[in-house]
Amino acid sequence: MARSLNKVILIGNLTRDPELRYTPQGTAVATFGIATNRQWKTESGEAKEEAEFHKIVVWDKLAEIVSQNLAKGRKVYAEGRLQTRNWQAQDGTKHTTTEIVVSDIIFLDSRAVSSSETQTQAQPEVKETKTEESTTEAVGSDDVSMDDIPF
Repeated sequence: MARSLNKVILIGNLTRDPELRYTPQGTAVATFGIATNRQWKTESGEAKEEAEFHKIVVWDKLAEIVSQNLAKGRKVYAEGRLQTRNWQAQDGTKHTTTEIVVSDIIFLDSRAVSSSETQTQAQPEVKETKTEESTTEAVGSDDVSMDDIPF
């Protein structure tokens, strides 16, 4: 049997605060964006940089943790898989999107602290792991269809 692998690893900054929603069945889903940067030099020695923007989806308890602890600008390590979805809008136009369904996330920077707290206080590392089996169950179960995703 041939093997295959669908794995994405990103280190970048959130482009917006996570948006937490719930499916009609009560499953938590958070969405946000991550920006990654690439730098290089041209043959003439000129420094160039470009940013890539990624759509992120997080399910279940990890979605709730992300929405409580992350905000725009925070640096994270995110690991998951690519997923492409197709749908038809009410006006009949067909749409396609590719997103990263995250199963592991690690907060890489310190949380912003209030002025009454010391600036040296750091956010402890948080890592939540979701098994592939539970991800598949959340995405592919009869209770949660792609039409239930609130975005």
